[in-house]
Amino acid sequence: MMTDIAKFTLRTDAEILKKFRYIADYNGRSANRELEVLMKKHIAEFEKEHGKITFD
Repeated sequence: MMTDIAKFTLRTDAEILKKFRYIADYNGRSANRELEVLMKKHIAEFEKEHGKITFD
């Protein structure tokens, strides 16, 4: 179980959110999980091009 869960509020157009939820459902995920998957892919692509992101 994850213990370090951060909360994030997203403001977006209602139609975009409705379509995003449709896609998430199509993929068998919640909208939250779909967004997490997309964020991880985006981070991986960025790090592949620019190097690993580290925090001191």
